Amino acid sequence: MVVIVLTACPPGLRGHLTRWLLEISAGVFVGKVTGRVRDELWAAVLEHCKSGKAFLVEPAQNEQGYAFRTHRHEWEPVDLDGLSLILRPNTAPAGSGMKRGWSKAAQYRRARK
Repeated sequence: MVVIVLTACPPGLRGHLTRWLLEISAGVFVGKVTGRVRDELWAAVLEHCKSGKAFLVEPAQNEQGYAFRTHRHEWEPVDLDGLSLILRPNTAPAGSGMKRGWSKAAQYRRARK
């Protein structure tokens, strides 16, 4: 099973992907293809997705059973002791009032221990 998510990509790329995958929502493609076809589709995505973003979820022989590939995406996959996790950058503006660190609830829980 392969899942490709496109954001702000040209319509021609979406049309190309519908030859192999089913578009279940705008920019979300799902299907079961061979590894060779999957790699060729990802190469086409990288070639045609100029300023847009792309995300691929593919099966893998690991504990989770899947792996990620990204293109021009702020969220990036990182490996943590064999598990693939998504690292989301802190995008809070400097004067937004959002503070970094533990929440009040987490501080209370830690204090009770």
